[in-house]
Amino acid sequence: MGIIIKPIVTEKQTMITDKMANRVGFRVSPDANKLEIKAAIEELYGVTVVKVNTMNYDGKRKSRYTKSGVVNGKESSFKKAIVTLKEGDTIDFFSNI
Repeated sequence: MGIIIKPIVTEKQTMITDKMANRVGFRVSPDANKLEIKAAIEELYGVTVVKVNTMNYDGKRKSRYTKSGVVNGKESSFKKAIVTLKEGDTIDFFSNI
């Protein structure tokens, strides 16, 4: 399984990237460390990574009401990495659309 799962392209992350053009967010494997994340990003996108910040998110409990009663469930836990690139480097996720 790869270290990088997918890039985070949300409204909040886009606002962060607009303020600081060299910061990008990724959803990563929960057992990956900062050195592994740095190496994977540099290999995959061909950029120089200066710093990696990671955050672990716990899964949230969810419930909804249906005709057959209450359905309980849980969102999965995940790890997020905010990667700071070298000044001048950028990653364009929408170049091949």
